[in-house]
Amino acid sequence: MATTAIFGAGVMGETLLSGLLRAGRDPADLVITERNPDRAAQLGEKYAVRVLSNPEAAELADTLVLVVKPQDMEALLDELRDHVREGNTVVSLAAGITTEFLEARLPEGSSVVRVMPNTPALVDEGMAGISPGRHCTEEHLLEAEALLSSCGKVVRLEEKHLDAVTAISGSGPAYIFYVVEAMIEAGVVLGLPRATATELVVQTLYGAATMLKETHEHPTVLREQVSSPGGTTVAALRQLDDHKVRAAFVNAMEAAAARSKQLASGQA
Repeated sequence: MATTAIFGAGVMGETLLSGLLRAGRDPADLVITERNPDRAAQLGEKYAVRVLSNPEAAELADTLVLVVKPQDMEALLDELRDHVREGNTVVSLAAGITTEFLEARLPEGSSVVRVMPNTPALVDEGMAGISPGRHCTEEHLLEAEALLSSCGKVVRLEEKHLDAVTAISGSGPAYIFYVVEAMIEAGVVLGLPRATATELVVQTLYGAATMLKETHEHPTVLREQVSSPGGTTVAALRQLDDHKVRAAFVNAMEAAAARSKQLASGQA
């Protein structure tokens, strides 16, 4: 079986590691690298995988998964460059790091895949967008898809769309949490205990998301089913429309995409 090395065992790195193990990967086929020795020892013991230095892991791996912070990527690539071989797949989960950036710092012809993941991967409900570099073959792309599928769904896109993916699914969980916070606060304002308001909102969110996923109905149809003429829901929705909430969400996501594009071009 091919060996996969995960460089950087922070939250997303550990999420991917645990997802691969739950999906049936043999711990003997997985290695991790981690700068913090205490965390490295803890993860090695917890998951029964080897913990190696960056060059050692790169030398051993068929697939190299880079899960470091964007500002640490250049230093990591400098360490790995001499150990990446023809046929290796290099998968980057770092926001704003382009395939062009990676290819320029790896051996000529290296097969690179750029990924935009999101945090629901923690509960195997992630949504990842992936884009191939110039030298990426179908086989390498399938390998990247298999990795990310261990903790959620995967969609292939041209790299030019990854700023939009960042704005929609990458940052998207935060928008949902923001709305949930507001709904819980409203429950408290209306006199409910915070724990009760939280339970009502979280289950409502889960139920609504499940309806969207399982009925395959358009959200407009589902919204109209709840909106009786002259009723409570339309009174609430009118307030949202009066405050231009829909436009605010679109503007917010445009701002996120613009910031993603800035980061990808090297602007701080």
